[in-house]
Amino acid sequence: MLGLLFISSFIFGILSSVPELEHPDYLEKLSEIEVQVLVATFFQAAMAAAYASIAVALYPILKTYSKSLAAGYFGFRLIGAGFLFVGIGSLLLLLWLSHRFAAAGPADSLCLELIAELLRRGRDILNHIGMILPWSIGGLILYYCLYQIRLIPSWLSIWGMIGSVFTLVATLLLMLNIIELVSPVYFILNAPIAICELILAALLIFRGFNSIGINRNKEGWFR
Repeated sequence: MLGLLFISSFIFGILSSVPELEHPDYLEKLSEIEVQVLVATFFQAAMAAAYASIAVALYPILKTYSKSLAAGYFGFRLIGAGFLFVGIGSLLLLLWLSHRFAAAGPADSLCLELIAELLRRGRDILNHIGMILPWSIGGLILYYCLYQIRLIPSWLSIWGMIGSVFTLVATLLLMLNIIELVSPVYFILNAPIAICELILAALLIFRGFNSIGINRNKEGWFR
């Protein structure tokens, strides 16, 4: 179940993107691709639900090692999912503005463009800073706990911790306007954790958790 949720969240994230928002004339184009925008909105909600479900499913597992760390992981991941839900509103408002822009005169167009740009940048902040910042902190806690419990291979836990740090650094650099959202540096820094979670998903689907960690968990070694 966890493996499928990880895979689903990755796929939902891809399907929730709207590449037209990166074009200079996005305000004109959004009303022409309304169905695509609504589909992206649906998949963003699905991605947020998947992230929340993963947090709920992993909380009792991490709790057997440390209640405080499990609560921290759970809280950070739910905060991230909450920002994703809020980001849906920005996309729907941009679609509404696009329809108004098509019928507006020259005098109103400039004002609508300014509001749209604020919403677009606000959506980027919600999705790539507000969501990713607590998500990466939660990921660091997750892989540290999994390393201690030994439910997955140690190398994968270490990879997850390093990847979470890279993502955290990328988010901070983005927040400080040092790098751009659509840039090779941002992609490279986020690639390790994305690959790690795809490997984790495949591991959980085809193999499951390590039996040694499960047996120790049952014996209460990490309570």
